[in-house]
Parts: sequence; C-alpha cells; structure tokens
Amino acid sequence: MQFKILNWNIYMGIIISLVVALIVIVVGVNAIQQHKAKIEQEKRAKAAKQKAIIDETEELLVNMAHIPPNPKLTEILHQRSLNAAKAMLAIIPETKAFKTRVQEMQARLSATKDLNANTQTAETFILPDNEQQLVFILQTIKKLRAILRSEQSKGALDAQNFMAEDLKLDAMQLKINIESLHKRGKQAFQKEMLGSARQYFEKALQTLKDHPKQSEYTTAKTAELEEQLLDITEALKSTNAADAAKKAKAEEDDLDLLFQPKKKW
Repeated sequence: MQFKILNWNIYMGIIISLVVALIVIVVGVNAIQQHKAKIEQEKRAKAAKQKAIIDETEELLVNMAHIPPNPKLTEILHQRSLNAAKAMLAIIPETKAFKTRVQEMQARLSATKDLNANTQTAETFILPDNEQQLVFILQTIKKLRAILRSEQSKGALDAQNFMAEDLKLDAMQLKINIESLHKRGKQAFQKEMLGSARQYFEKALQTLKDHPKQSEYTTAKTAELEEQLLDITEALKSTNAADAAKKAKAEEDDLDLLFQPKKKW
C-alpha cells in the first residue's frame, strides 16, 4: 500500500513537472514571439522614416523646377535620397526590389554630378506675378533650408557647402519678400493711397537694413526705396498744402457769406 502511494506521488510529481515545463515553454515561446514582433515593428517604423525622407526629397526635387537651377543643391538632395535608400536596405536587406532602387539612385547621383560639372548656377530670378505661386516658392525655399540644416547636423553635408547653398536660398527668400512689398507699395502709390504705400516701402527698407548679409541687390534696392519714400513725402506735402488751401478757401467763402450785405425783402 505504501509502495502504491509512493508511486502515485512520483507520478503526480512528474505530471506537475511536465505541466510546469509546458507552461514555461509556452511563456517562453510567447515572449520570443512578442520580442520578434517588437523587432519587426521597430524595423517597419525605421523603414517608414527613411521612406518618408525619400518621398519628401523627391517632391522637393520636382518643386525646384520653380526656382533657378541649382546644380549643387540638386546633388545634395539626390545624395540625401541615396543615403535614406541605403539605410532602408540595411533595415530590410531581404527586399530585392530595393536593391535595384539603390542602384538606380546611385546611377542618378553620378549622372547629376557629371551634369553639374558643366552647368553654372543661374543668378537671375524673375518673380512670378501670381501670389499663390510666390507663397509656394517661399515654402519650398524654407523646406530646402531646413533640409540643409538637418544634413549638416547629421554630418552628411560639410560646413562650406552648407553655408554656400544656404546663403543662395536666403538671398532668394529675401528678394521675394522685398519685391512683394515693393510691388504692393507701387500699386498703392498708383492708386494715390500714399499712407499705405509708405508703410509697404518702410517695411521693405527696414527688412533690407536688418538683413545681416548685404549685397549689390540690397544696396541698390535700399537706394531705390529711399528715393520712392522721398517722392511719397513730397506728394504728401503737396496733398496737405492743397488740402490746407482748399480749407482756407472754404473758410473764406463762409466769412464772405456771413458778412455779405443782407437783402431787403
């Protein structure tokens, strides 16, 4: 009887041990699956981040058609796309289609460098008359400057190229702002809205004087705006003199009417 009880206890111990082992295995497998799922999720998030960089860069390359050709900046953007594509391939190396994409981007960057060797940056920039297009160009320039700062901070762009390209974009941004204010001021002046015209010209002039980078453009535009402000000052003096003469004449007429001989009825 005692032998049977002992055997029964052994059997129960084995069963309990097996159950515990099974639970441990299930928990372990579940933990491994969760860990794998977490790794896959992190990989997808990292890949999505690089994909967003590629999409943003490609969009900016298209938008650059609205500003003067800039070979070096185009090269920087192509390099940014290639770097993001390589990072994405490192995250998901099993994706064969992306290997081809990286090769295509490398070929495009090489072609861009070859083209840039024989292309000069355009210095002139004619502003469009459409206000919405101007806003679109300004937004594009701001995004490009933000990308340059980001690439420089990551070490993907050296300080010399960063400064050179950022100064070009800064000059273009300044010109758009000044020319827009100047255009509105001239329109107000033509409509004899002298107060509004003066405000536009003064704002443009102050923006030029506050700008840290002075150039031939800022010097010439400053002189032009100062001359036009003098014209407005003279026009306002003439207007005020005419108004004063008109008021004096009206007061004189009132006095004449007051003291003229009264009619007898």
